[in-house]
Amino acid sequence: MKLLDDKNLGKDENLVKKGLNLIDYKEQVISLWNDMDHQNWDALYTYFQDDAIINWNNTNESFNVTEFVKANAEYPGDWSIEIERLECIQNLVISVVKVQLKRDAVSVHATSFFEFEDGKIKLLNEYWGDDGEPPQWRIEKQIGRHILPKKDL
Repeated sequence: MKLLDDKNLGKDENLVKKGLNLIDYKEQVISLWNDMDHQNWDALYTYFQDDAIINWNNTNESFNVTEFVKANAEYPGDWSIEIERLECIQNLVISVVKVQLKRDAVSVHATSFFEFEDGKIKLLNEYWGDDGEPPQWRIEKQIGRHILPKKDL
């Protein structure tokens, strides 16, 4: 794997020949999460190849683009999405987002691996986890500590 130095940051020779660069991929992922946050469902189709595959690995589910859009559009409740981290390695963008239900204290985190081909997402693997308290056994054994103060969870 080729590591990028400062002068080539955001550029990969094979992608540049196709008129693409890594910064474009990051911007697409930011735009996708923005459209998800605003529940602009029809806009989601523009980010994906027609035959893209989306996997939710925690629940062993695989979707085509239409199913993915439907699953999100029909998800109950209204939420907000905050991007916490974005990393880009060649044609792969990794994002970490926090999804907070607006009328509830429920929040989850998702780690998503977006693989691009010809400027669009070809494969998306997502890992979702509920935010919450540590399991009782770790609390009782006093193993670990909160990352954020409890009020910020």
